[in-house]
Amino acid sequence: MKTLLKRLLFFLARSLSRLPLGVLYVLSDMARPFVGGYRRKIVRRNIANSFPEKTEEERKAIERGFYHFLCDYGVETLKLLTISKQEMMRRMRFEGVEEVRAELTDHPFVFLYLGHYCNWEWISSLPAWVDCQCGQLYKHLHDPVLDQFFYRLRTRFEALNIDKNNALRSVLKLKAEGTPAIIGFISDQAPKWDSIHDWVDFLNQDTPVFTGTERIAKKVNAAIYFVDVERPKRGYYVGRLRKMTDNVGEFGEYKLTELYMKQLEAMIRRAPEFYLWSHNRWKRQRNNAPDGFRAG
Repeated sequence: MKTLLKRLLFFLARSLSRLPLGVLYVLSDMARPFVGGYRRKIVRRNIANSFPEKTEEERKAIERGFYHFLCDYGVETLKLLTISKQEMMRRMRFEGVEEVRAELTDHPFVFLYLGHYCNWEWISSLPAWVDCQCGQLYKHLHDPVLDQFFYRLRTRFEALNIDKNNALRSVLKLKAEGTPAIIGFISDQAPKWDSIHDWVDFLNQDTPVFTGTERIAKKVNAAIYFVDVERPKRGYYVGRLRKMTDNVGEFGEYKLTELYMKQLEAMIRRAPEFYLWSHNRWKRQRNNAPDGFRAG
């Protein structure tokens, strides 16, 4: 029964994805009133705590913009199932690709810092722009149907999914095989208590952060770039690959992570409606730490 349901869902998703984006955006507009209550308490709390300097009306405008974008994100991600390479490259452009590709002459890897901002799923189309191995860390979802759906999406343009729980081992294997690669790390989730080694001031809040990207980068001498994304208009994105460093050894412990969080915050402040406010990003705080936990 589950197998039949999964096949049916994939068939429906693929059928819908063949519709033009213009038609899918009509469906997005129709869905907006029904999505507007999704995790509303978390969304409002996150926006209010992040922008205490803004008026109530300004914060409500961010909230409305977020829900509008969330619906668009849904249909855009669905479109990723069948969109052609040519149309994808027209709608998701990258700047700085040649510079990043050149880094692989002197470094075995280029690590890209990403965030849940704009349509992060479309960034998996980067392999269409470069002639080398690309990949991203992947966290398996609890629901097997959704897991297979997103696993397929993120390999649509031949990017490699790297199991988040075996990231270092997988990267070392690529290095041993002599496979240079560009690898994306989305590092703005809420880490578990045993994965918290540093805290930063992010969007006016004391925030625990993942530091694994910088620690792996130092082990393999990766060059580091930040992907600064803009949405100039509906259905179009530009990802600017901005160098953070080509010498990770010059950064003290956690300083690279802290620089990433500052750049991520600056991008969010520019157009906050495109950030994933529904994620319970600040559910762990120092004052509710479990016994035995040592905050950084």
